[in-house]
Amino acid sequence: MSDVLVCIKRVPDLGGEITLTPDGLGVDDSALGHTVSPHEECAVELAIQVAKDTDGQATVLTLGSSDAVEQLRHALALGCTGAVLVEADASGYGPADVAAAIAEVVRAHEAAGTTYDLVLLGNDASDTGDFQVGIRLSYLLDRPVVTGVSTLSVDGDSVVARGGAPDGGTEIFEVPLPAVLTVMEGGIEPRYPSIPGRMKAKKVQVEEVAPSGTPVGAGRVRLKLPPVQPSQVEVLGEGPEAAGAVVDLLEKLGVVR
Repeated sequence: MSDVLVCIKRVPDLGGEITLTPDGLGVDDSALGHTVSPHEECAVELAIQVAKDTDGQATVLTLGSSDAVEQLRHALALGCTGAVLVEADASGYGPADVAAAIAEVVRAHEAAGTTYDLVLLGNDASDTGDFQVGIRLSYLLDRPVVTGVSTLSVDGDSVVARGGAPDGGTEIFEVPLPAVLTVMEGGIEPRYPSIPGRMKAKKVQVEEVAPSGTPVGAGRVRLKLPPVQPSQVEVLGEGPEAAGAVVDLLEKLGVVR
């Protein structure tokens, strides 16, 4: 039996134009919806699969305000069986602070009789690009860590993790349990919540905890948006006179022959 803790973050849905807060330290989400990153969607899917295959439990955790319960309920609707909200102002928490808060929950649950064989996280945060939480967490828990995982499988007292290699191949790591893994999107297709799953998720009691200690923050100077790429428009002509140019362009693109 393998119990899994999967960590997610409430982030702005960045499908549209991105703007920054006036201080440049975060994404302005005042006019945006919220979701979890694709990396974390895949981490949730892997957590649910591992728990099912090993007769274990998958618990989802997030650090944030009470609004983040929306994302916890979504993961519960997918198949997680427990949820933890570390209630805090996420904007004041840097990677070291988040890792410490997660480690605190892991130790508290362990003392209460629940040991997580796997802790899964997204490889990085889609809003701030922090890649540090998983590695910092592994040091705090004194566990092996594998980053950039696409797929994984539990084999007895170890986990086999697969991810992309720099040369385009596949890297395979086998590490003993318990372990910390960070997940990249692309290796697995996340599922969609069912109506019965959504109804069941509403009834699950979300555990709420308060982190101890004072956060030190990210130490981030500011975020910077990439320059807007200029667009070019080529006018092929007007009216019937443009027909020949359109045909030439379609032939060039391989649309017609």
